[in-house]
Amino acid sequence: MRRPSPTTLATSTAVVATAVVGTAGTDVTSRWYRELDKPPWQPPGPVFGIAWSGLYVLLATAGARALGSAGPRERRSYGRAYAANLVLNAGWTWAFFRLRRPPLATAEALVLAASTADLARRSGRLDPAAGRLLVPYAAWTAFAAALSAEIARRARG
Repeated sequence: MRRPSPTTLATSTAVVATAVVGTAGTDVTSRWYRELDKPPWQPPGPVFGIAWSGLYVLLATAGARALGSAGPRERRSYGRAYAANLVLNAGWTWAFFRLRRPPLATAEALVLAASTADLARRSGRLDPAAGRLLVPYAAWTAFAAALSAEIARRARG
């Protein structure tokens, strides 16, 4: 069995850390969350875990591919964009579930969606396959922003 490259280990570790921090901020069992008026088009709870598991694999893989194709300057720039995206990714759960501020979470989700689109673009420049791997992540974060916005709208209601 072949050993993973240092870049693959780095992106995988960063993505796992993001998932752990995000999960720590999530509380779908709270009374506050259960009583929120959620739209009928929100997926069932288990879909989120399944979707995020797959998206995190794609994110780690795309990051490793893009970084592996990058020169030193591109590596630094891409690494900063990648890290910022991971911070935004984990931050949404804290804004939404812990701070209980759907409008703030919506703003954060919109920034995350823009960051993800930018990351897919950057990845595609370095490695076209890496860019394609991030298309589902970009679509999901755009969907998440729309869902956050609808929940925030209903909460103001």
